[in-house]
Amino acid sequence: MNTEHTTAVPETELSLEGVKCNGCVNKIRRALVESDPDASIEVDLEQRLARVHSVLSADQLINLVEELGYGASLSEPVAPPHHRFRVEGVKCNGCLNKIRSALLDRDEGAEASADFDAKVLEIQSQLPPTEVIELVSGLGYGIQPLETAEPTETLAETDAAQQTAEPETREPVNAAEPEPEPEPEPEPEPEPEPETVGQGLQLALEGMTCAGCVKSIETAIQGVSGVDRVEVNFGSRSALVSGSASAEDLIHAVEQAGYGASLVEDPEQAEQQKEAFEAAEYRRKLINTGIGLGLGVPLMIAGFTHGMELSSPAERGFWGLIGLLTLAVLLSAGRHFYVGAWKAFTHHNANMDTLIATGTGAAWLYSMVVVVAPGIVPEAARGLYFEAAAMIIGLINLGQALELKARGRTSQAIKRLLNLRTKSARVWREGRYQELPIEQVQQDDLLQVRPGEQIPVDGVVTEGSSNLDESMLTGEPMPVKKTLGDELSAGTLNRTGALCFRATRVGKATRLAQIIEMVRRAQNSKPPISRLADQVSSIFVPAVMLIAVATALAWYNLGPDPRVVHMLVAATTVLIIACPCALGLATPISTMIGVGKAAEFGILIRNGEALQKASTLSYVVVDKTGTLTLGQPRVTNFELYGDGAKEPTLALVHALESRSEHPLGEALVSYCQDQSGEQEVEAFEALSGKGLQARVAGQQVLIGNPRLMADHRIDLSIAQSHVESWEAEARTLVYVAIDGHLSALFGIADPIKPDAAEAIQRLKQDGVRVLMLTGDNPATAAAVARQTGIDEYQAELMPDDKLAEIRRLQSLGERVGMAGDGINDAPALSQADVGFAIGSGTDVAIESADITLMRGSLHGIADAVELSRATLRNIKQNLWGAFTYNALGIPVAAGVLYPFTGLLLSPVIAGVAMSLSSVTVVSNANRLRFFAPSHLPHTDNGPVAKESV
Repeated sequence: MNTEHTTAVPETELSLEGVKCNGCVNKIRRALVESDPDASIEVDLEQRLARVHSVLSADQLINLVEELGYGASLSEPVAPPHHRFRVEGVKCNGCLNKIRSALLDRDEGAEASADFDAKVLEIQSQLPPTEVIELVSGLGYGIQPLETAEPTETLAETDAAQQTAEPETREPVNAAEPEPEPEPEPEPEPEPEPETVGQGLQLALEGMTCAGCVKSIETAIQGVSGVDRVEVNFGSRSALVSGSASAEDLIHAVEQAGYGASLVEDPEQAEQQKEAFEAAEYRRKLINTGIGLGLGVPLMIAGFTHGMELSSPAERGFWGLIGLLTLAVLLSAGRHFYVGAWKAFTHHNANMDTLIATGTGAAWLYSMVVVVAPGIVPEAARGLYFEAAAMIIGLINLGQALELKARGRTSQAIKRLLNLRTKSARVWREGRYQELPIEQVQQDDLLQVRPGEQIPVDGVVTEGSSNLDESMLTGEPMPVKKTLGDELSAGTLNRTGALCFRATRVGKATRLAQIIEMVRRAQNSKPPISRLADQVSSIFVPAVMLIAVATALAWYNLGPDPRVVHMLVAATTVLIIACPCALGLATPISTMIGVGKAAEFGILIRNGEALQKASTLSYVVVDKTGTLTLGQPRVTNFELYGDGAKEPTLALVHALESRSEHPLGEALVSYCQDQSGEQEVEAFEALSGKGLQARVAGQQVLIGNPRLMADHRIDLSIAQSHVESWEAEARTLVYVAIDGHLSALFGIADPIKPDAAEAIQRLKQDGVRVLMLTGDNPATAAAVARQTGIDEYQAELMPDDKLAEIRRLQSLGERVGMAGDGINDAPALSQADVGFAIGSGTDVAIESADITLMRGSLHGIADAVELSRATLRNIKQNLWGAFTYNALGIPVAAGVLYPFTGLLLSPVIAGVAMSLSSVTVVSNANRLRFFAPSHLPHTDNGPVAKESV
């Protein structure tokens, strides 16, 4: 809409009816200007909304529109979209007002609020989230999007509530049992609402037979109003849909296209149903194989010894009986092919069933014509092909059974994750611990877990201590000590002691559930490399049918006698040998296994695009604190300057740093703990990339790096000798200035991760260059780079500088990955081709990163690069094999070698080849299950070398 108007003129927004084109708009505009020459109107035809700037009242405007024959009413005010962000550095109302002022400059109706403790910023604005992120990060704050939704209680608030619970409420495992809490009054259940796509729904699909079905289903779903994105996975026979459409509409659309669909609500139940279905399908395929080959093999043997042709009228009765038996095979063992072909035909589609049904049907029909009316067929062309029809049905069923068996192994990773979910939990109810179904566990429930049991839900330890095995989630084999106040994750294994803990996240909110959901979505997604296969698959079957027709015409017009026989054999062989399934399986099967294998190593890959991009990385940019280092800084050096005393100085530092969330702030608070006390802090401000400033008891206090000191012209020369010696020891320096003079200097050490140097070396060996970007001083950065083997580094960088450097590398054609553990890294993580969130797998990281490393080890980056390269290599092998098979097989089936060899490929051999092509693709993809990163020790099974996968 145009927005040229004078803001002083009153604005009225109307909902219109019957206004369908610009002609209607011009008609209203002319009538409006006649009544008010200075009026203006903007109309959104799609939304049927009019924004009128006029001195006329709303009633006058409505009457004016209605007199022209249209409907009009006052538009209901629509609240602007509500966005939630995780932020860092927004510590006080001053920071919030700074953000609010910047927002109002761009959107006069914007509103902003913040929960400083939870680090959550809530924005109501017409501005898109990307523009809000750019605006807030430009003010020097770290920002990362959460969900777009109505404001709800944040996880941070929940966790804080748990961790600050009174000690008396924490019940000891073996102590007297606590008093039961009064049962809350039951609330009336809300009316069930139709389930909508929202962030994504998964549909289980039925009736898919080849890659051509993928396009048909995607087209059907995309036609549903409210669908934003759809990805159909032929390998898993499922669809992932995002948007606002209801599940009922999606299922109806799929059914209208000739397929079946059901909503996947419980992944575990869906997996069990899928396993049961595939087991039953496998048995059916084997039975069908027995039926087809039971008739086809004897007929083929008889053909080798006595020939398959009608040599005399006396044989018509015998061959007629064989024809009826063959028909019975086609209608029993091959029934699903003909039903599928008919459904495709009625929906104006063609699929693999079409090819098989047409080929076998033509062979049987021609043979029956020879038996019933041999006079219309030349004597030399009276060959019978009953054995070919039966053998093809049997062999293709056998191939599909083998494919089902191989395909079942591709979902082992998701099965292992689902098996980590417990069925029940020991919950404190009615004065004692009771074994309850996991569905009945609620947030804030008190639970007990014994040695050898799995943690049922996420929680916080309230009593006891134990060692937990978290390898199933993080890939880290070493047990982790858990004690009072520590967080527990569902699915991890309690090894030694008994624990009592309070539930913080249950059901779909647990970290395990989030991981399962992320892996499921990633397995269902498509890497960009699959687009070519999808495009070819969408036209494959019609193209093959045209080739078969052209082949038949060529043999009939140009071939040797008996032309009809040669025409039939060649056309049927073309139809049977063509295999769209191999093309359709080439990408999704490898993607499913690759993503699942990554999850075993504690690597969560967001989607197929991230998987493919990770395989092409030429640069990995790393932050220092928490990425190369343990993120556990501690003060190792301290020096006073001037006339200040140690205790008051430490008290001031404690007063400011206790309001900071920075890891260095935690180290300073710990060091100054003995000097803590009530201090009146005014005008507190966290300056991103610089430090803190505030007024305390009338004193102006600055705590930060040299940039902050330079901004306030603080003389640092008095500390030069300490600076040089401490920086040489890789210390991070924090300066303290009081009332314009340097008062103290802290040296903080953050130990480098033990495996950092080895991981950096692995990346170099994989051909990936490593660049460290840090806000620390050059001397400390140089020391860390030297110890870790990093050749390229830049120091004293602001978050915007990191972003600019990544853009510079990308402008040079580099594929850049970025690894960071903090919200300050969010802009750089978003800009990078692949963002690696490294750390403990926080909620922000899981939601935002392309790849999340649950272990917090840099080896995870090298593992991800190696696994992604192995997966892409496997996909390329599958695609090359599928394309090559069809590119060579179809011409050979059409008879291009006949002029040179005098041989024409048998339809039976074509059936064998077609069945084996799909099995070969799935089997090759399954080799990825044995992949092991280069740094892991070899096991008895022996990992597959990365070069060979």
